This record gives sequence, C-alpha cells and structure tokens, in this order.
Amino acid sequence: MNMTTSDTESRPVVLGSTSRYRRELMERLRLPFSVSAPNVDETPWPGESPRDLALRLALAKAKAVAELHPGAVVIGSDQVADLAGQPLGKPGEHARAVAQLRQMRGKTVIFQTALAVVCLDSGFEAVDLAAVRVVFRDLSDEEIESYLQAEQPYDCAGSAKSEGLGIALLESIDNDDPTALIGLPLIRTARLLRQAGVKLL
Repeated sequence: MNMTTSDTESRPVVLGSTSRYRRELMERLRLPFSVSAPNVDETPWPGESPRDLALRLALAKAKAVAELHPGAVVIGSDQVADLAGQPLGKPGEHARAVAQLRQMRGKTVIFQTALAVVCLDSGFEAVDLAAVRVVFRDLSDEEIESYLQAEQPYDCAGSAKSEGLGIALLESIDNDDPTALIGLPLIRTARLLRQAGVKLL
C-alpha cells in the first residue's frame, strides 16, 4: 500500500517484546519507540520446524500488539535455536541450560531469528528471517558451569549469550546481519521499517 509522508511520519513505532536485549538493540536506531508485551502462546506445533516456529511467533507477536495499537508500526521478533531440526528455546533455569549446552557442544546450531513488521491501519505486513550459523566448541562440563554462573543466560534461546562471555563458547559465527544472534536483526528491521514508511535517517 502506498503511504504519503504525512501518513507515515506521525505513526508511532512499537516493539512487541519485553526482551531487554531487543530493546537495547532498537535503541541503536535512535528512533522513538514504545514497548508492549505480546500475549502469545509460544508452544511449538507438532512437527513444526524451528524456522517455521520462529516465523509464526514473530508474526503472531506483531499482530497481537498491533491489535492494541492499530495506528502504530509494530515490530515482532522471535528466536529459536535449531539443533539438527530440534528447537531449543529459552532454558528458564540452570539444569535445562546445562542440558542445552551439553547437547550443542562440538556441533553446528542455526539460530533462526525471525522478524515481523505490521501496521493494521495501513495494511502493511512483512516478515523476514535471519539464519545465523554457529559452531560451538567442544565444551567441558567445567566450562559450561563457569559460563552459566557468570552469565546466567536463562532468558536466551539455547542459553547462548554471544554479546557477553558466551562468545568464548564458539568456534565461529556465520551470518549477514550482525545483531541477529542477539535477538533482533537490525539490518532487516531497518529495511522493513523503511518499507512501512518509517523514516530512519
């Protein structure tokens, strides 16, 4: 849908996430925005791939928040760690984090970071996905424990907090959107915001 400058410049931007990591990333764009929590069930559907799960949840989150803010441009995002087709979400507590990192050591994990931008009033809706290929070192139990005690990354998909000490867990990272692994692919976010009519520069 074509939008005039006057239509789009006044539209507020809302981040449909309570993640402090995504909020900090959004602040890099120096764009006024508010935060609204999406009420979305994140349970995977039977047989759903990690990629499809991330895309579905990102769009569901954006739509849920857009219902509350129909005049706003709403950003939704979700990240799922993909270990050979098995989805790994946020561990929530120590024992699950240990189990996740033991599963991932010495292996390649794809962090599927999905993004959706929605504006109900203008009819804009778009989704994108950044797949980040991460190779984990063959971690010892001692290294896993030391990392978890230091970072306590229990709210991070796959227990991997790469912007902190978690970078020491890794052999390599391969992606085309450097912030995607942290939780919000800013290159893609900026692209979809521009498509939605939001002026960034």
